Amino acid sequence: MTTGSISELMTEASRGPLLKGPILGIETSCDETAAAVVTPDGRVLSNVVASQSALHERFGGIVPELAARAHLETLPLVVVQALTEADITWDGLSALAVTQGPGLAGALLVGLTYAKALAYALDRPLIGVSHLEGHITSAWLGDPDFPRPAVVLVVSGGHTHLYRLNEDWSTELLGHTLDDAAGEAFDKAAQMLGLGYPGGPAIDRMAQHGNPEAIRFTRGCIKRKDLHFSFSGLKTALLYYLQDRGGPCTEQETKDIAASFQEAVVDVLVKKSFDAVRSTNVPALAVVGGVSANSWLRARLQAEAARQGVALALPPMQYCTDNAAMIALAGFITYSRGTWAHDPDDVKATLEV
Repeated sequence: MTTGSISELMTEASRGPLLKGPILGIETSCDETAAAVVTPDGRVLSNVVASQSALHERFGGIVPELAARAHLETLPLVVVQALTEADITWDGLSALAVTQGPGLAGALLVGLTYAKALAYALDRPLIGVSHLEGHITSAWLGDPDFPRPAVVLVVSGGHTHLYRLNEDWSTELLGHTLDDAAGEAFDKAAQMLGLGYPGGPAIDRMAQHGNPEAIRFTRGCIKRKDLHFSFSGLKTALLYYLQDRGGPCTEQETKDIAASFQEAVVDVLVKKSFDAVRSTNVPALAVVGGVSANSWLRARLQAEAARQGVALALPPMQYCTDNAAMIALAGFITYSRGTWAHDPDDVKATLEV
């Protein structure tokens, strides 16, 4: 099992010369416009995120065309702010890292086009980064000494995937959602309960004052021996429950429903994560992505990790949701492993996971 500083970890995986100076990370895969400057030893000099939540709130979800337009308007300002906060000039950058997918096509293209133009203008390497690999590395932003190999759960609005992360930073997919992601289920539940968008934080807030045992909602795939997930049945169960009531819920009833729904999601995520730890015989678990900010999920994971003697990494809140610091760090690692396209024109959008 490998531990050590981020710079030491990258050196161990290096297949060539390492970058010597800070890297600029750019993230535009969905509805956050983000830029960050990170040093080769993993220090975050700046991490700027411009959220589009207010823009999409009235639609109850993300409108791809509006997201792309907002990125186009905001990205240059966010990048300049990141450089200013890091107290660094364009010439001080050693490379650029940009999310190339998966994500919304139009949103990704804004970030990719901007990053390519910068790479040509500055004559710097351009490193395309998987959004999921960015989330995976976010665990090491918060805890550079966290060991590898490790089991990693990526849980967000668009993804619920379990991986084994190897010592050389390569990944093996262990399981994934068969339909909806956990974060998407939270968003839809919040919409059904009239809690607004984004749904995850709203459910979390309401659930803190509710009874998680008030309603026994279905737990998709929880009895299966594989490591896959399913949340579409849970959404349907909530819909039918609300329809069968035949009337509006009181505030306390809404809190109880939110707590019960959250409990069903968390039960599955916790069980499958520790099933993966046992099946791989890897006593280290990292849980990353937007849903990893959920307070009850974090509490349950910490309790179970302590009970089983498993090392647990949960990113600081600023690295749970989409951000560019994780993209920059993943860019360093991709560069050190020699698995990057040396021609900026070869960095293309990848829409599939």
